[in-house]
Order: sequence, then C-alpha cells, then structure tokens
Amino acid sequence: MGCCSSKATANGTYEPSPFTMAMAVKSKSGYKPQSFDAVVGGGPTAKILVVATDEGELKMANGKVFNSGNNPEEMFVPLLHFKAAGFAFEFATVSGKPVVIEMWAFPSKDPVLAGLHQELKPLLETPTKLADVTLDTAGSKYAGIYIPGGHGAMVNLPESLELGKLLLEAHAAGLPTIALCHGPAALLAASKIDGAEFPYKQYRMVCFSDKTDKLTPKLGYLPGAMPWLVQAALKKQGAVLLNNSEKGAVEVDRELVTGDSPQASNNIGKTAVPILVAAWAEKHKSPVV
Repeated sequence: MGCCSSKATANGTYEPSPFTMAMAVKSKSGYKPQSFDAVVGGGPTAKILVVATDEGELKMANGKVFNSGNNPEEMFVPLLHFKAAGFAFEFATVSGKPVVIEMWAFPSKDPVLAGLHQELKPLLETPTKLADVTLDTAGSKYAGIYIPGGHGAMVNLPESLELGKLLLEAHAAGLPTIALCHGPAALLAASKIDGAEFPYKQYRMVCFSDKTDKLTPKLGYLPGAMPWLVQAALKKQGAVLLNNSEKGAVEVDRELVTGDSPQASNNIGKTAVPILVAAWAEKHKSPVV
C-alpha cells in the first residue's frame, strides 16, 4: 500500500491512509473559548436539535465503502460554544439508532473535546428518531437546528422525508438552521417532499467544495470518487454556492448559517450563538443575561 492509498479496515471499509491521517487529522481542535454579550437565561429550557447521522458508511462510485460518520471537531466545537451560551441539546437520527462519529478523526490531545464527548455520550447513544421530532407552528420548541458534517451526513439524511418535512417547517418559522462542511447535504432532504419548493433556493451558502472532494481520492483520504457531489446537488436545487475551496468561511443568509469545513467549526459556533440567542429571546420573551 502506497502512502496515498486509503487503508482497508478489518470490516472491509476504508479509512484515510496513515500518511493522509498524519497530514489532515489534528491532535487538537480549533476551539477557542468565547465570551458572549448575551446568553439565554430563565424561561423554558433552550434546546438545540442536533440532526446527526446514524449511518457512517458511504459507498463510493467504485463500490468501496468509506468509514465515515460525523466529524468530531465539527460535532463538538460548535456545541461547546452553544453550551457556553446556555443551550442544551437533543440529538436526532433517521432510525433513532446511536449517532456515528468518525473516531479515527478525533483530536487525540484535546481534553476539552474529549470531555464534552463523554458528557454527551448518553444523548449520543439514545437519540430521538427523526419521525418523532415535531415543531410547533412557531418553531418555538427548539432554539435552532444544527447539522454537523463529515461524509456520513451524505448517507441517509439527504433522502429522509422526515428531515425534509422538519426543514420545511423550520424554514417557514424562521428557525435558525446551522449546517457545516458536508452537513448542508442534509438540506437536500427538503427537496424530496412532493409539491414543495426547495426552501433554500437562492440562499447563499458555503460547504465542503466539490473541487476538494474530487481531489481527496488522489490524496488517499477517500477510497474512490464520490458517488455524488454536494455543491452540484445544491446548485441544481437553486442554492447559491460561494466557495471553491476551504478557508474556514462562514455565511449567514436569513435563518441559514453555513460553514465550509472543519476549519470553520470555531467560527460557525461563535457566529451562530448571537443569532440563536436573539431568536430564542424574541419567541419566548425570555431574558438574556
């Protein structure tokens, strides 16, 4: 096996090559603690609905299967910011089975991330089934929706009718919706509902670029060409994609907040908190402190 060939695992799936892992997987996340001018306080519990994947195996165009899931930095760094602002969490997956995390990508020397992972394990292992998640017409049950990335976000979330209906309701209510890296792939679920227009048509957004996803098989990150490309699929639905590389960019358009890569994990958390706090306070007339 060369330095730039993906590594086969014991169960026949593939992970990035050791060389690629050494280059791409950091020992510490980019999390930087942030003080916020306002956080939620008093009133009902302010909860973020984290829509995650319960299926991490992505079949590539050549039939090989990439062992993915939700990227740990993309999962936990924004949640650290949300927690600091007073938000609690509810996790939801398509089947109600446990959230799948790309553990091979977990920063090995990051006690803050590891601590949050351990704290949230009971929730990660017992998520709500997406079909059982409901929003009232004002979208006031949750402060917002967060969809972390990792290639696992491409497996079954984009086809979920339950998620599609939820996103249409969230859009109609103006509920803050945050998606990072490959997470915006899940927004495509809203295009699967018969008779409904894609709610994010003409929305400006960023996500992991098709250009880079075409390159990563050559670098030994993926075991083959992508089965489909996220930016192309979103553009087909009328979304406006702004990036062709990954620079840690974050874009806000109406209720939608998107980030381009793991590099954006810290920025998207910091950017989303004031939006979440303001929306929650307005809907519940609850104090911010």
